[in-house]
Amino acid sequence: MNFAGLSFRDLEYVVSVAECRHFGRAAQACAVSQPTLSAQVKKLEEFLGLEIFERSARQVLVTTRGAAVVEQARRILAEGRRLDEVVQAGGEPLSGVFRLGVLDTLGPYLVPLLLQPLRARFPRLRLLVQEGRGSALLAGLERGEADAVLLATPPREGEVTALPLFREELVLAVPRDHALATALAVGLADVPVAELILPAEGHCLRDQVLALLPARARLVRPDDDLQAASLETLRQMVAAGIGCGFLPQLAVQVGSLLDDMVAYRRVAVEAAPARDVALYHRASYGRIRDIRLLREAVRDRLAEASAVQVAARAAP
Repeated sequence: MNFAGLSFRDLEYVVSVAECRHFGRAAQACAVSQPTLSAQVKKLEEFLGLEIFERSARQVLVTTRGAAVVEQARRILAEGRRLDEVVQAGGEPLSGVFRLGVLDTLGPYLVPLLLQPLRARFPRLRLLVQEGRGSALLAGLERGEADAVLLATPPREGEVTALPLFREELVLAVPRDHALATALAVGLADVPVAELILPAEGHCLRDQVLALLPARARLVRPDDDLQAASLETLRQMVAAGIGCGFLPQLAVQVGSLLDDMVAYRRVAVEAAPARDVALYHRASYGRIRDIRLLREAVRDRLAEASAVQVAARAAP
């Protein structure tokens, strides 16, 4: 079989349809028209002599044989990106496109601190930032869809490497008229568990808060209204007097229009509640120099802003 007419773009279309399970959404993700994408996928199926997708008016399914094609397409695309990494590794430091995934409870507060210093330090850098939840970002990193990701999760074994960046405390946010707003000291035992607003399911911060206060887990029920889709929603719920909740230190320091309605209290325990943020990359990633430069730039900016406890630099 002659594969000369097969393009990376065709494989991107196939992978996108497999992930979206919808031709229209896949076309949007690939920035092409749906007829163009559909025609190319059909052309590829005819070329291979097999049906990759089972189509109906209600859904798109990957066939059994098609699943093997989609998985191989992912591998080929990952190797193509690897070739690009090798080429860029010998060029100007941190130049060109760099795809950075950032945890959605971190991005709105960290990225604004970084953009101007990074542009000044690396003027030829084109930083593409994508926010998401931890598991999805790690999966995308492993598939080669990102060059690195910023996460607040425990180190994990596998094909990714974690470079510690900083530690930020989790700060208790309460309404300004709450009894704890003027308390001299607040401990975990003082946190009103029944009033505690949780991040929505899927947020790693939710799991961390429930580990700190397991009594709150026993109160979780399907119609639990003390849940917030984002940290800003959580802050707004606190300001409205609905309850209290934990916010990461950067989310507190960057500030909000609601600060006159929300009081922030450190929790006084021997080891303050905190989360460790690391920069993750694939162990096989070719642009290691760029990863290190980005890490140093982030740590320098945070140290300059006195925002968080920056991870110690390794000895030379």
